[in-house]
Amino acid sequence: MREFQRIAIAAFTVMLMVGTVSCTLFQKKYDKSSATGWNYNDPKWGGFYVPDNVEEKTGPGLVFVQGGTFVMGSTEQDVMGDWNNIPHRVTVPSFYIDETEVSNVNYREYTYWLGRVFGNSYPQVYFDALPDTLAWRSQLAYNEPLVEYYFRHPAYNDFPVVGVTWEQANKYCKWRSDRVNEMLLIKAGILSQADINNQQDDNNFDTKAYLYGLYDGTPGKEMQSRRTPYKNPDGSPRRIMFSDGVLLPDYRLPTEAEWEYAALAYIGQNPRPSNKEGKMGEDMIMNRQVYPWTVNPDGLRDPRRGAWQGQFLANFKIGSGDNMGVAGGLNDRASIPGPVNSFYPNAFGLYNMAGNVSEWVEDVYRPLSPTEVSDFSPFRGNVFRDVYRDENGEVQKDSLGSLVTVLEPDSIAAEHWNYGHADLRNYMDGDSLSGVTYAYGETTLINDKSRVIKGGSWNDRPYWLSPGARRFMQQDMASNTVGFRCAMNRVGSQQGNGFKTGNYFRTPRAKR
Repeated sequence: MREFQRIAIAAFTVMLMVGTVSCTLFQKKYDKSSATGWNYNDPKWGGFYVPDNVEEKTGPGLVFVQGGTFVMGSTEQDVMGDWNNIPHRVTVPSFYIDETEVSNVNYREYTYWLGRVFGNSYPQVYFDALPDTLAWRSQLAYNEPLVEYYFRHPAYNDFPVVGVTWEQANKYCKWRSDRVNEMLLIKAGILSQADINNQQDDNNFDTKAYLYGLYDGTPGKEMQSRRTPYKNPDGSPRRIMFSDGVLLPDYRLPTEAEWEYAALAYIGQNPRPSNKEGKMGEDMIMNRQVYPWTVNPDGLRDPRRGAWQGQFLANFKIGSGDNMGVAGGLNDRASIPGPVNSFYPNAFGLYNMAGNVSEWVEDVYRPLSPTEVSDFSPFRGNVFRDVYRDENGEVQKDSLGSLVTVLEPDSIAAEHWNYGHADLRNYMDGDSLSGVTYAYGETTLINDKSRVIKGGSWNDRPYWLSPGARRFMQQDMASNTVGFRCAMNRVGSQQGNGFKTGNYFRTPRAKR
């Protein structure tokens, strides 16, 4: 009996020790702050939430473009005599850009959403977003069928949308940002999909309005779970913040430098591109090419032997009265724009960076800008805005559900050493120098609403297909030769593919 008691006591002691060890092993471990030693994500230590280090996910339709330095500007003789694209070295940070131009079906999805959400109360919002199909009209050409059918007929679903102003393109980018972020929150279980068909007027998901607490929506399964990581210190669910890593940056128009860099895709000329961390490719700083493709960088036809030898690599106007060749031997097979995924992609996998349609970019047009000031991520068009707050200090949203913003007062801008004014579209453009006899917008056709367009179109000669060529058009005007594609900032690693930012070296261990 005593022997049995001793065995039972020993077994109980072992079980107690195992239980203690198990509790220690399975106890939740928290990362600690290297600055304070406090636990992250621990309600007992304030509940400061720090998500895992994750790289930015690629948004729908986008392609990653690894940044770098390149010679921006003309790559062939300036036959127009504009002298507005003098070659100069710049650096472009890594970013994302659409694989293709925005198509008719993409844009119809946008106008359908506007009609569904705002059609009853604000029908003009829908009508203002429609492309100007009358852009197809020509005084001495029978283009009426294109006026009626190009944007609406399903045969043209995958053709690039045209007749869109720069202003309309920017509004599309904002709408796309909101819809993509709404989709990410729904898929993460933070918002409920049931809200999609219930949104009307100002009660619709807007990313910035949501972040400022002006849109609630119905919580999804993740926010209803007791295990959700998005908690306040008292354990109640909290609103998602941008620092949680769920939301993507905004879709936007690319800058001129980004567009030109992406079009040239010099990575395709690099004989040893770096695809491993710690490995370096060739330094191709001085490389130049006329057109976006690397298969024949100075020519318009495919030089490779086979069925495609001699075929045109882009959609453009071959000569006077020749938009597609002769019957039985059509060359580019497109009398007007072709599908957005047709013709030869460049080394980044981007389609129609030459030909098909010219494209809006974000920049305000000036013939020249001082290159010594803007050789990193150059851009003209900064108009700094701030969130509007009422007399109680509260942010507001407008009747369409968007956050209300205002131009920053120059008094606020002047407090920062890096800029003295909030509207910098005219910064160092030469028209304010003493003794000048012109002023942009007063004695010239170039003004603050003049925006750069890049890339040749289906109705342009080869000269305009070179990525360095540049033209401009007023931001409230539209054309049947101009479309657009979206871009997005890249956050985190500049090399992509999970590579770290910066170089890391193995250091020898210190001798004991």
